Amino acid sequence: MTNLTLAQSYLVKAQKRLRVLDVLLKEQAYSDVIREAQELVELALKAMLRQVGIDPPKQHDVGGLLLDFRDRFEAEVAVQAERLASVSKWLRKERELAFYGDVDFIPTSEYGPEDAQKAIEDARFVVQIAAQVVKLSP
Repeated sequence: MTNLTLAQSYLVKAQKRLRVLDVLLKEQAYSDVIREAQELVELALKAMLRQVGIDPPKQHDVGGLLLDFRDRFEAEVAVQAERLASVSKWLRKERELAFYGDVDFIPTSEYGPEDAQKAIEDARFVVQIAAQVVKLSP
């Protein structure tokens, strides 16, 4: 087995979790799609930051760091920084509610297929961009 960098490891983990989202969608586990999407987006963005020499903090939304250091990325990636940060912020905001809910917010009732589909599309976009930054060995 090849030794992977931490950035590569994060990307691999994000890619594997991305495959799970379709299963959760098929099971109509929409709130779980949101939660898993957030986690894989976090991993993918942290992989990108690590690849360019930034040690990301142990927090769930690192979109601001991506914006701060966008100049370290290739131009075709840097122009996507705003969207990447926006996805991270949205999913971070939904993270706890999607998992735990609240007395007036039942996750299995509040999230629907449109929410889940948006999370999947956003997660795919983030992983696609991360794969441009973090190269995996064949």
